Amino acid sequence: MSSRGLPRLPAVRDLIKLYGLSAKSQLSQNFILDKNVTDKIAKCANIIPENSVVVEVGPGPGLLTRSLLDLGVRNLVAVEKDRRFVPALEQLAEASGGRLKIIQGDMLKVDHMDILARFGNPTSQDSDTTLHLVGNLPFSVATPLLAQWLGRLWEKSGFFARHQSAMTLMFQKEVADRIVAPVSTSPRGRLSVAAQSLCRARLAYNLPGSSFVPRPKVDAAVVHLTPLDQPLLAVTFAELEHVSRFLFSSRRKTLRRIMRNWDDRGLVCLEESDLDANVRPQDLTTEQFNRLAASIVRSNLVMPP
Repeated sequence: MSSRGLPRLPAVRDLIKLYGLSAKSQLSQNFILDKNVTDKIAKCANIIPENSVVVEVGPGPGLLTRSLLDLGVRNLVAVEKDRRFVPALEQLAEASGGRLKIIQGDMLKVDHMDILARFGNPTSQDSDTTLHLVGNLPFSVATPLLAQWLGRLWEKSGFFARHQSAMTLMFQKEVADRIVAPVSTSPRGRLSVAAQSLCRARLAYNLPGSSFVPRPKVDAAVVHLTPLDQPLLAVTFAELEHVSRFLFSSRRKTLRRIMRNWDDRGLVCLEESDLDANVRPQDLTTEQFNRLAASIVRSNLVMPP
């Protein structure tokens, strides 16, 4: 069988009926059953099959998985929390000629090295290989997953110990807008600064709620993230998260009013960072935000937990 394309398989709608796979609201499950849509999502990842390994998060009944395999992906590991989907995914794995491996587990808890081991060489540092994280993420865990991966990217651990990586992920539209939000826009906040300190983030594809079964009350969007060659972080990722949580909790206030929490010491941090004290946190560029965070950390200013 060619590495591109799959043999004729039952329709995903038929597999859902066969295995009784109803979506669970407590797991924020919403299926995409139109392969034209999943094909577009797969193409958003800009995967070069010959030089890529792919981890799909939350494949569900496996339609996006099929689209990835149809792209010619040679090494694909799908991590699915809900064991009900495993039989349908195993059928797809068998049809893939060994290109698809399945791990049943919670992506927030699965050891990255266990996933990398499925690719045959978990310690590989092949600079020509890009590891892609792809997924229609359940809305309830999408933000915690992204935060975990950004932290790992900063540490250069797990998946991100490899030289190259990329993430193409589905989020609730409101969350996606926050990730890519430019300076001085209302969606800009902690998630914008965290993501843009480490990655180039762009909105790749918008999906209306009508694309999903069952239809959610919100729309969705695909975000493509590629790590910066030189991250903008001037502190650790944990420190940046702590500072941004504090500053954006007072997003309607100017920096001058926020930094007065520490009397003159806070205003000195603003002066050291060469920032306009009359702007609000969302008006800072990512580089400026990191400069202020570094000054706050150096000054040992105590912030609320």
